[in-house]
Formats: sequence, structure tokens, C-alpha cells
Amino acid sequence: MMKQGDVVMHRGSSTIQHGHFNNRVYVMKLAPADIPDIIRFADDISRKEGYSKIFVKVPESSVEIFASDGYVTEATVPFFYQGKESAVFMAKYMDPERKEVRNATIIADVLSAAFGYAGERGSQELPDGFSLMHAHTGDAKEIAALYRSVFKTYPFPIFDPDYIRESMQGQVRYFVIKKSHQLAAVASCETDAENRNMEVTDFATNPLFGGKGFAGLLLHAMEADLKKEGIQLAYTIARAGFRPINAVFARAGYRFGGLLPNNTNICGSMESMNVWYKKLLEG
Repeated sequence: MMKQGDVVMHRGSSTIQHGHFNNRVYVMKLAPADIPDIIRFADDISRKEGYSKIFVKVPESSVEIFASDGYVTEATVPFFYQGKESAVFMAKYMDPERKEVRNATIIADVLSAAFGYAGERGSQELPDGFSLMHAHTGDAKEIAALYRSVFKTYPFPIFDPDYIRESMQGQVRYFVIKKSHQLAAVASCETDAENRNMEVTDFATNPLFGGKGFAGLLLHAMEADLKKEGIQLAYTIARAGFRPINAVFARAGYRFGGLLPNNTNICGSMESMNVWYKKLLEG
């Protein structure tokens, strides 16, 4: 059985994920000092391993360097770096077939439906008997079990309690909703204090407690918490063909940043992803 998730490594001051599970190189955090070395490095890994996609978040000021090496722009997130400079999500395809979006009509329908929810605030009230709180390491086993039950596959090893615990020691915070001691829903955010942004991700609700708007409540709680610490921008990379999660972000006032074709191994197959973003504070 293929191991869930790929290797995360450092090159210079940059952070890279790569492996055959997602069949790609993903430059998760690009340090400007590592340009253009990182381009050659990503090419070398891709050729050696036979990956079909390289995916990079690039500061707008460096877009031309990547474009001249065959990268194309797939999404843009303004205010990404310290509330000032945009991040441009760029990709280079080693296999042109990976660029082809097979379920384009479904994705367009999901996006259109999501736009219909724009600005329509969901309830901010927890139902009686439920509580929302920060997760701690003692919750890791239950969080991993919920992820295992909700996602057939996932691009990071969130089915492993040790990974959850380890990520809690770093820049990742998990927020949970519980009914007494039973885990009803979870989401996380990974903060980049230097650039004052956060990626909100890993939303999952126990099917027993679906339809209560828990993803929206968790999102609102994460935003409120991190705004107090000066985080200026929130963004997410969400499954483009999955209506509920796109509706959550549109309803919460997020803007659409672009589509990442066949980007991520999630829920059992390679899926295209939508980028959504929201400015939380003025710079």
C-alpha cells in the first residue's frame, strides 16, 4: 500500500514537498534568495523521479524568472507577503496531460453555485450541547481517526496521530467542535508569522453531525483568533469539484484566486483545486 503523503524537505531557506503520492514537486515556501537555484533543483528532482508537475508559490516580483522557464500562472493571491506583495501560484508540467481538467463542467458549476452564496453569512452560533475550542496533543488520535474516516486519501499524512502532534508543535493550530467528549468537526490553520498570512485547511466533519455549518464556525473562529496576532490574510486550497467547501469560503467573504489543475491526491484520486483568499486586516 502506498504511504500517505510525500517527503517534506528544505533547500536553502525554502520548504519543498515532493513524492509519487501527489506525483509532483511543491515548493511550499520559496525564499527569494533561493531563486533561480530552486528552479534547477525542482527540475532535477522531477526528471529523476518522473513527476508530472512542479507547483510553486512565487512573489509577484519574481514571476518573469519562472515564466521564462516554462511556468504558467494558475492563481493569484493579493496581499500574501506582509499585506503588500501578491503570491502567484505557478506550475510547470512535465506531462501535458496533467494540465487537462477532465471535469471542467462540474468545477464551473460548483464555482457558480459558490458565488451565489457570496456575502450570505451563515449562523455564528454553536448549537446547544456543542463547544468550540483549540485542540491539544491529547486530541491527536481522535483527530487522525476522523480524518481517516472522512478522506480516502490526503496530500499530507494527517491520518497519523504522530504527524498531528508534531504539526501542533510547529506552526499549525487545530480547532475542534465537540459534543461532550465526542469530536464533531475539526479544521486547522498554518501560520506564516513573517509574511503575516495563514493557510486554512484540513476541514472535516463527522457525518453524524453534518449540516450544522460547523466548517463555517471553525473558519470564523480561526480568523478571529489569528487577527488578534496580526495575521493579515487567510487563504485556502480547496477541492474544486466539492460544492460544500467552496460554498463555505464564498459565504465567509473569500475571493476566488484561480484553479490548480490536477494538483492534489485527495479523496482517492488526483483532483483540481480552487484557491480562495480573504484580507483580514488592513496593512
